[in-house]
Amino acid sequence: MKLIISSVSGEPIYEQIKDQIRAAVLSGELAAGEALPSLRKLAKELRISVLTVTRAYNELADEGIVENIQGKGTFVMSQGTELMKRRARTRIKRIFDETCTAAKAADIPLLDLMTMLEESYKDQS
Repeated sequence: MKLIISSVSGEPIYEQIKDQIRAAVLSGELAAGEALPSLRKLAKELRISVLTVTRAYNELADEGIVENIQGKGTFVMSQGTELMKRRARTRIKRIFDETCTAAKAADIPLLDLMTMLEESYKDQS
């Protein structure tokens, strides 16, 4: 897993780290039980503070995505992927509800809405 951070993105570095690790877990690039780079190693690679990496790892642990094991490291939790998928489904459902409400208010037919969704989905590939 290769993390890329930007100091000019406006997003805090620890958030960039969390987002990229979440994406790697969801995509299967990081499997359950797999170790993340050590705090010091990642901090050195990214040329950032160990405290920044610690914050990212701790927040991911609080979310149930990774587990910090004293003296051994940080590992992807087996239920981390499923938890993230459930949260993503909930978030997407909420967005769909808002989108459908807006589409009905604008009198956009369901078939047109589905076409728009399909186009957006294909654009992301």
